[in-house]
Amino acid sequence: MPEVGYQTVPLTSWTSLAAEAAETNPDLVWPQSPIVFDKMRREDAQVMSVLRAVTLPIRSARWMVDAAGADEEIVRFVAENLGLPIKGTDPTDAGPAPLRTRGRFSWTEHLRLALLELVYGHSFFEQVYDTSDGVRARLQKLAWRPPRTIERVEVAGDGGLVALIQKGTDTREIRIGVERLVAYVNDREGGNWIGQSVLRAAYKNWLLKDRMLRAQALTVERNGLGVPVYTGAEVPEEATLEERKAWETSEKAAGLAIATGFRAGEAAGAAIPNSAKLELMGVTGDLPDTDKPIRYHDEQIARAVLAHFLNLGTETGSWALGSTFADFFTGSLNAVAKHIEDVANQHIVEDLVDINWGPAARAPRLMVEPIGAKAPITAESIARLVQVRALTLDAKLEAYLREVFQLPPADPGTAVPPPPAPAPPVIPEETP
Repeated sequence: MPEVGYQTVPLTSWTSLAAEAAETNPDLVWPQSPIVFDKMRREDAQVMSVLRAVTLPIRSARWMVDAAGADEEIVRFVAENLGLPIKGTDPTDAGPAPLRTRGRFSWTEHLRLALLELVYGHSFFEQVYDTSDGVRARLQKLAWRPPRTIERVEVAGDGGLVALIQKGTDTREIRIGVERLVAYVNDREGGNWIGQSVLRAAYKNWLLKDRMLRAQALTVERNGLGVPVYTGAEVPEEATLEERKAWETSEKAAGLAIATGFRAGEAAGAAIPNSAKLELMGVTGDLPDTDKPIRYHDEQIARAVLAHFLNLGTETGSWALGSTFADFFTGSLNAVAKHIEDVANQHIVEDLVDINWGPAARAPRLMVEPIGAKAPITAESIARLVQVRALTLDAKLEAYLREVFQLPPADPGTAVPPPPAPAPPVIPEETP
C-alpha cells in the first residue's frame, strides 16, 4: 500500500531546517548550533569529561564482524575492508594482515568521528571506493563532512534523506546523493536530519556556570589585594578660599592617578605628601559564594547524559551508589553503540556487499560486545571451568592466558614436566 501522509515538507534551507528542529533558543538554531556546541566542549572541563565518559567506552569496546549466515568470501572481504576481526575465529586464520595501513579504511578513526553526532546532533560521511584492481570495489575511506560545511539538507516528504548540499569552494554547490551518504543522526524525529545534541539539555547550566566563573574571577581580581584608596593631604591653614579649592582639586587628581596606576609587585610603591594616606581597602561583609552554584551546574551537566557517577565524592551521594549509577550509564552507552551498529550495517556493510555481489547476496553483520558485561578473567574461574570440563586446555588457550596475565611465552625446550598426581587417600575399612 502506498504512503498517503507525510512527515515533513522538503527541507532546502536553514530556515526550514531550524523549523523542523523546533528549536526556540536563537543561539542554538542551525547553523549557529555547531559553533555553540564546539565552544561548550572546548572550553569547559566538565563538558569535555562528560563527552569522554560517553565516547571512550564505545571506542574501546571490541567491534567485530558476525558472519550471520553469509558466504565465507563475503565475510572475509567485509572484515578485511573494515579492518575488524571475524566473530568466533582466530585472527591468524583470516590470512596475513596487511603490512601497511596507510591509505586503508580505519574503523577506529571512523568511529571517533561518527560519535561526534552526540556533540552536533549529526555526523555525515561520503563513501569513497577504490576500483583500481578491476575486480572488487574496496572501501577506501568514509570521508567526514563537517557540520560547518553543510549548506542544507534535502529531505523527502516521508522524512527520508535525499541529498546533502555542501558549501562549494566557489559559487558552485556540492551535492552528495543519499546513495553515497552514511548519516549518523542522534534522536532524529521526522525530517529533522540535523538531530539533537546531547549537550542541548546542559546548555542552560553551562551558560550560567560560565557567567559565574567570570564573576568569580572578577571578584578575586578586584578584591584579592583590595582596592587602593587615596586620602588627600590636609589643606594649609593660611590658604585662601581660592587656594583651598585649587589644593583639593590637585589632591584629587594626584590621588586618582596614584590609585588607578597602583600595581602589586617587587618594585611597587607610591610617594605621597605629608598627612596624605594610601590604603588598600577590602570588601566589608561577605562576598557572594559562587562555589555551590558552580558545583550544582556541573552536576546538572553530568546528569544530562546519565553520568551521575561523575558527581560522586563531592556533595551528591556517595561512592556506595556508584554501581547503581553505572548500570544506568552503561545501559545508555550500549544504546548508543547499538545505534552506531545499525547505521553502519545498513549503509556501510550492506552497501559494500550490494556493490560487489548485488542486493540478493546475504550480508554479514557488524557487531560490538556489550559494554560492561565482560566478566573479569581470574585463575580461580579458569580452574573451575576446566574442572567442570567447560574448557579444554590446548596451546591456543595457554597462549591467550599467558597474554592476559602478562606471563612470558611458553618455551618447550625448558619446560618442566608436571609433578605426579598425589595418591588417593587410603580409607580404612570399617569393622563390623
